[in-house]
Amino acid sequence: MAVFLTDKVIALSQALSYDDHPFAAEARAAVYQAIFSRRDVRGQFQPDPIDDTVLARLLMAAHHAPSVGFMQPWNFLLVRSGDVRRRVHDLFAEANDEARAQFSGERRELYSRFKLEGILEAPLNLCITCDRERTGPVVLGRTHIKTMDLYSCVCAVQNLWLAARAEGLGVGWVSIFDPARLQTALGIPERIVPIAYLCIGRVSHFHDRPELEKAGWLPRLPVDELVYLDQWGQPAADDDPLIAALRAMRQDAAAGLWPV
Repeated sequence: MAVFLTDKVIALSQALSYDDHPFAAEARAAVYQAIFSRRDVRGQFQPDPIDDTVLARLLMAAHHAPSVGFMQPWNFLLVRSGDVRRRVHDLFAEANDEARAQFSGERRELYSRFKLEGILEAPLNLCITCDRERTGPVVLGRTHIKTMDLYSCVCAVQNLWLAARAEGLGVGWVSIFDPARLQTALGIPERIVPIAYLCIGRVSHFHDRPELEKAGWLPRLPVDELVYLDQWGQPAADDDPLIAALRAMRQDAAAGLWPV
């Protein structure tokens, strides 16, 4: 079904204010809903094509991610060809066999049951890349932490992922590849770094929890135990109001309630 910018959406866009801090309650809740209901989708893709207007919104959201020195090092390589996707899937299958062999016992058995990609099922694949030379050798903000441009591209991935969830689209990040062979399959120059290979499309459903958590691969860690104060390894006091708030939110999350 085609999706177009309605008069209401256009009016909302025109009315967007950069002085709204904080957002109105409904807008703030929508942001948190996208964050907490986002999932790494593998096996629920539907074949329906993504409307170009919707796709344009996703790419625009990605393009408005923060970037070091405003270098905007990303490109968006859309992969629609069935032949190209089959080549990419073959690379995944080979790498996945190698990955499976690195686990043993029950862990390997559980790994073998996971579906870890939707390369052929999703109507669209997208490779987000990083051009580390885009604005020259010296980049404001990258002078001392040389990987900041790579992190910037990951921010673009997250922007797109959250925007997709708001549009009712699932996204799956496929990371089990030999990067050099993926570059060859997609014709990516050697100097360009593939950051994320994404499968995107409408889905039959979104899981209520991440699939790996539901399958017992790993639990979600208690966020209040991951917070240090002033020095590494120094936790806040148990009666610290922030820790109390985090614990309360964790209990609410266990009951299916999120801070939206």
